[in-house]
Amino acid sequence: MISSRTDVTQIIVSAKVAKNLKWGDIAAKVGQSKEWTTAACLGQMTLNKAQAEIMGEIFGLSDEAVAWLQIVPYKGSLPTAVPTDPLIYRWYEMVSVYGTTIKELIHEEFGDGIMSAIDFSMDIQREVDPKGDRVKVVLSGKFLPYKSY
Repeated sequence: MISSRTDVTQIIVSAKVAKNLKWGDIAAKVGQSKEWTTAACLGQMTLNKAQAEIMGEIFGLSDEAVAWLQIVPYKGSLPTAVPTDPLIYRWYEMVSVYGTTIKELIHEEFGDGIMSAIDFSMDIQREVDPKGDRVKVVLSGKFLPYKSY
């Protein structure tokens, strides 16, 4: 019996390891980006029926698990206020150090509003560099201005 979306995430991650799958290959079968597909598999996105059924085939999921993939999840996957995983902590550190700069520059360019994490895309690529490969992350979110009323 599955009692939460987290249970399905654990089943998916375990099957991914057991089957030696790559996120990009899974994404190609689902027809979405590797970034969105990974987020969906980790419990942060809602899959439609067709996508959930493909995931069911890939990971050998039960009908109950496939149904859970179609339920809107509780978003926000970090278990603590300050992340303890070193890679995630570095993102937290980047926002802590550069967050006010990002905010200031977005407001200067666009005005008072926010960058959407709903109307959003992300691209993560390896950038080959002779001094050591680099991680290139591009985040693109629709600007949503605050309204006066």
